[in-house]
Amino acid sequence: MHPVMKPALRRGWRDRETAQFGMTPAHALTLGPMDPATRDFLDLLNGTRGLPLLREEGHRMDLPAGHVDTLLARLTRAGLVDDARGGGPAADALRARTDVLRRLRPDLAALSLTTTEPGGALARLAARRALRVQVRGAGRVGAVLASVLSGAGVGEVDVHDAGRVEPWDVAPGGLPAESLGERRDTAARAAVRRAAPDRPPRRAHSPGSGAHDPGLSLVILTHRDDVAVHAPDPADADPLLASGTPHLYAGVVENTGVVGPLVLPGESPCARCLHLDRADRDPDWPRLTVQWRCARAHRVPACDLTLATAVAGLAAAHALAFLDEQSPSSTGTRWEVSAPGLNWHARPVRPHPACGCGAAERPKEEHSSTGGDARATMAVQRPSPERRRTTGAARPTGTWRAHV
Repeated sequence: MHPVMKPALRRGWRDRETAQFGMTPAHALTLGPMDPATRDFLDLLNGTRGLPLLREEGHRMDLPAGHVDTLLARLTRAGLVDDARGGGPAADALRARTDVLRRLRPDLAALSLTTTEPGGALARLAARRALRVQVRGAGRVGAVLASVLSGAGVGEVDVHDAGRVEPWDVAPGGLPAESLGERRDTAARAAVRRAAPDRPPRRAHSPGSGAHDPGLSLVILTHRDDVAVHAPDPADADPLLASGTPHLYAGVVENTGVVGPLVLPGESPCARCLHLDRADRDPDWPRLTVQWRCARAHRVPACDLTLATAVAGLAAAHALAFLDEQSPSSTGTRWEVSAPGLNWHARPVRPHPACGCGAAERPKEEHSSTGGDARATMAVQRPSPERRRTTGAARPTGTWRAHV
């Protein structure tokens, strides 16, 4: 291990003995009390030294025996330390691609804030390169979303859609004006390749194979049809449920953006659960959906460019969180935002007992509000000004949550 203090967290000194790492409430931690030698030792944690050399440096600085290992253990448990050479073979391969890693350095820094294990951020970034995602729908939302996922390092992002690019499909970061008249899926795949930090090998795409492909990590349904956004057709997802493929819904209907639900087959509610629940609460719902879906009038649905971009960005963030083995809040929830208020609201999707997806049969489980392990396993708490003033340098260095 070659320890390095995570560069994504800005450092500031609350007083001569107490350092704060990070600025925002989600990540800020304070470290103290520290004597001058420990304070100087932190500057040596820059990824250029292994543990044996760090122990030697600590001895030269007259740090007590075992102090270096104790300090590093606590910093690691608090999520403040990364490993400049960690992450495993896939991370080593990515580390060797310096041009690619330079493109992804901001993403790597962001991942370091959500991983506590040293080397974990680069390991996750490297794991993205082996993932395969399909986006179904190449309009203003889908094409931008697919490009964002590709730019964030997802190895293969395929786009499925029909028809040709129309003027209203064009969007910054998505389909360019030069693609007018091209096949939508062809133009969207070209945009994905342009956004990628490197050039993964192109695969042959056989018609109709995508939804059944067992190699897909996630399918994202970004229909251009506003009815399909507001009232997803359960039949569209039946092959995904049968194959156990996780899928996420996103799009714009009228002046409302929608992200979710993320469906984990057999675990979280699906589009049929949503349809059945709506029918229970509104007896006229089935009649309305039939009329909406049967309407044949050719029209361009409302899709504000800024709203579509916001939806694409949020959906991409939820997709990446899932692909990085986190639990995004869109699981079993539709996030909706409407202009002009632009306030996001969570609309829970409940498992329906009449649906055969299996989500209603799962026992209710208690979930931690943090969605995972605690960020630090030692004394982690919000420091009061009185505590900071009265603690002495003789006490072991500890970490606390900061008031921000």
